[in-house]
Amino acid sequence: MVPKVVFGKGCFNQIGKILSDKRNGIAPFVYLIDSVFENNTSFIEERLSLSSTDEIIYVSTAEEPKTSQVDEIVSKIKNSYQFIPSGIIGIGGGSILDLSKAVAIMLTNPGSASEYQGWDLVKNKAVYHVGVPTISGTGAEVSRTTVLTGPERKLGINSDYTPFDQVILDPELIKDVPKDQWFYTGMDCYIHCVESLDGTYLNAFSQSYGEKALDLCNEIFLENNLSKEDSDAKLMMASWHGGMSIAYSQVGVAHAMSYGLAYVLGTKHGIGNCIVFDKLGEYYPKGVEVFKKMKDYHGINLPEGICANITEEQLNTMTTVALGLEPLWENALGPDWKSKINASKLKEIYRSL
Repeated sequence: MVPKVVFGKGCFNQIGKILSDKRNGIAPFVYLIDSVFENNTSFIEERLSLSSTDEIIYVSTAEEPKTSQVDEIVSKIKNSYQFIPSGIIGIGGGSILDLSKAVAIMLTNPGSASEYQGWDLVKNKAVYHVGVPTISGTGAEVSRTTVLTGPERKLGINSDYTPFDQVILDPELIKDVPKDQWFYTGMDCYIHCVESLDGTYLNAFSQSYGEKALDLCNEIFLENNLSKEDSDAKLMMASWHGGMSIAYSQVGVAHAMSYGLAYVLGTKHGIGNCIVFDKLGEYYPKGVEVFKKMKDYHGINLPEGICANITEEQLNTMTTVALGLEPLWENALGPDWKSKINASKLKEIYRSL
């Protein structure tokens, strides 16, 4: 679990004090910040207490994070400093948070990030790392994985060393998220809950978090009695609880299939989950029914025909990536999942997207 978290409107202003206790001599803090904030320095950059050795690296999130991107940033940091950094601070959405967790791990572990895609492959404790979400829903701020697209697959570095050492949850930081992005990322949280609560891995610990997150999602996305400020604060907590729920269980069909989409077509995670989940009434009938109500309530039109022109080779790769995520299928369909799903069935669903 994340050992330290601070929550509240304006709490981002405490970041200097929080980090000061963790500075290791002249070893720098390296900030990985979503490039969307590069031209709005007053919102993030000017509120940071930088020392002479600290560095800000603005990172584009036009594409999902890649193992090669992690390796490149780690190499840049190692070549710039003679010391391991005092810490890595990720400020942004799920992509930046995952990238930051992966960089912190790879600064203390040899080789390429692609070698650690899987479960419990990391041997050495990561560098101190802090997560500051500026959009809510992915649960990346609390999860024990960092999802990366590698040369052969899209898969997380799942380990006990992955979670942040400190998270700063400031609802003010998510106030200006565009509506479509707000919905897609919020639905990532909703889909986490449905897949966790309907899964065979479910236990009382995971269930308690998943049910609370689901209640919050229903309140945020189906009821119209919250102020924007209250809605942002509750979405931040829904994301946290949803992330906790899957940390102690697992996700399911939508996530497995959206990983395939992302690997082949580069579809961003939140919208990819929505496009897939919309077609999964056979597996999550009630969850999909409520999702469609949320979609209609907010006037969201999902992209159609994204798989209209894919080749058979691309389809084969999608299904291989999706079916390779065995824990997700076992959670969704049980220990005998291989008798309930196969490549031809998956291709049928992919073609419908």
